[in-house]
Amino acid sequence: MNTGRRRADFSAVTALAPVVALLPVWLVAIAIYWIPFRIYGDVSYPLFALCCMLFGVVLFSRPVQRLVFVRLLDARVPAASEKEQLNAAWKVVAQANHLPTSRFVLAVVESEDVNAFACGGHLLVVSSFAIEHLTHDELCGVLAHELSHHMGGHTVALTISQWMSLPIMLLAQAGLALRTFNNTATAMLAERYPSVRLFGKIISVVLISLSRVLLTGLIVSHVLSNAVGKSAEYHADERAFKMGFGRELLHALRRVESREISQPQSTPIGLTTMSHPPARTRIARLEAMSTRGGR
Repeated sequence: MNTGRRRADFSAVTALAPVVALLPVWLVAIAIYWIPFRIYGDVSYPLFALCCMLFGVVLFSRPVQRLVFVRLLDARVPAASEKEQLNAAWKVVAQANHLPTSRFVLAVVESEDVNAFACGGHLLVVSSFAIEHLTHDELCGVLAHELSHHMGGHTVALTISQWMSLPIMLLAQAGLALRTFNNTATAMLAERYPSVRLFGKIISVVLISLSRVLLTGLIVSHVLSNAVGKSAEYHADERAFKMGFGRELLHALRRVESREISQPQSTPIGLTTMSHPPARTRIARLEAMSTRGGR
């Protein structure tokens, strides 16, 4: 198997489910943005929607991910000491897959968890805790796992759904802000103009209903993303194993398992929204692969 080549697996297909769930709500949101373009520019809705969707292609370029996407994800450029550790581990993983080290963008997120994630077409994000506490080999295993998400095409649908979420979130927030303003204005004018109270309530109901519909679409998409994400994690583990980093990833996951035991999820909601399967399950699957493969 040539692990250095991108080859979409089944998880890349199932990852489209959140995009499909988000599409109707996105079309409604884009229709609202389209109204002024229709009034003043005579732009057709299909053309406007298509241009909005295609503009998201820029998120897959390295410069945009380095300058914009990293900040959107609340990540940062690695510090000097972190960069040295990351580059050393990434060089090993990249060489094993016959990839130039410059092909992907490395970033750091401030977190006390042993976590990492892949996004866009070239972005690999590692937690500050992982860099500080994982060994060189364990960090190699984590990076190999995240690279596997890219190689398996898992990040394509994720990036599309993130792009589609932006106009929906902005519109939902605007609706809630307008509702607050409307309620304040209604309270000020209602005593002098009683009819304003009814009119204000109608506007408030419309705005809150619109915001709830938009946010419901985001929640459904998020739940689906978490559900299909578990399968993607297993596929990424398997690909990392085939790259030759099964032992390294296994050791890193044992660190994750120890933290899951010492710091369990405190609420049922936390348990149901995790996109990662339990570390114990992933460890068992990797150990089974090692037994069969003799690694």
